[in-house]
Amino acid sequence: QVQLVESGGGLVQAGGSLRLSCAASGLRFSRVFMGWFRQAPGKERVFVGDISWSDSSTVYADSVKGRFTVSRDNANYTVYLQMDSLKPEDTAVYYCAAKYKRRTTERFDYEYWGQGTEVTVSS
Repeated sequence: QVQLVESGGGLVQAGGSLRLSCAASGLRFSRVFMGWFRQAPGKERVFVGDISWSDSSTVYADSVKGRFTVSRDNANYTVYLQMDSLKPEDTAVYYCAAKYKRRTTERFDYEYWGQGTEVTVSS
C-alpha cells in the first residue's frame, strides 16, 4: 500500500523560506518519479518540480526555477521541497505525488498523492 505524507507547511513572510517533506512508503523506489504540485485557491493543480529516484535528476516549473529545490533522502524514503525567496503568489496547498514509467509534468499521469500541506506567504 502506497502512502505519501507531506509536512512542513505554514505561514511565512515574503522573501522567507520553508522546507516541505514527503515521507513515502510502499513504492518501488528504483523506478519512481516523485513530483510536487500546488493548487492555489480557485485554480488548477499545477506542476512545481520533480525528482527521479534512480538518478536524482530534477525538473522544475519556470515559475519556481532558481528558488525551489527538490531533493531526496534515500535512507528515509523522503522527498523534500526547499522553497526560498518565497512570494505571495506561491501561496497554495502543496501536494507530493508519485508515478512510474515516463517522466511527465501532467498531474493526471500521477498515480499516487499525498493529502497536501498548506503554505501561505504574506506580503
